[in-house]
Amino acid sequence: MQEIKMNHGQKGFTLIELMIVVAIIGILAAVAIPQYQDYTARSQVARVVGEVSALKAAVETTMQRGATIIKGYTDDLTKDPDEIAIGFDETASDLIDTFTINSGTTATPEVVAKLGGNASAAVKGAEVKLVRDANGRWSCTIGGTLPTGWKDSYAPSGCPKS
Repeated sequence: MQEIKMNHGQKGFTLIELMIVVAIIGILAAVAIPQYQDYTARSQVARVVGEVSALKAAVETTMQRGATIIKGYTDDLTKDPDEIAIGFDETASDLIDTFTINSGTTATPEVVAKLGGNASAAVKGAEVKLVRDANGRWSCTIGGTLPTGWKDSYAPSGCPKS
């Protein structure tokens, strides 16, 4: 009878090989997770700046009409025509906790949105503030009570930390 030789080659990975793979994944995760969290925080601040900046045109139009700027929506035609809502409140965004307009009929209105809601912990509590000067120029700053995890890189270049 002829003897059959079986090739007992490698049947799997050794423990050392598996440990090396786990170590590599751990190193990659240690670098990637903080970078992702920073990216998320920056994008959330930029989104709120964009949402609030979109209101500048409505504020300018209201001021040109000589009306008082209020927040909210004006579908109600029985409202005072000298009060014009700019069409935004804090329930319009899942990242904004509070939204205020300090203006009345002044030539220098301020629009302030405080990050909250679904915003990441690194930016929750920061305030995006748009201010119009008497010459019609708008400026943007990030201020308020900044959270412990705040990094200056979260603020967009056109809206620095105050």
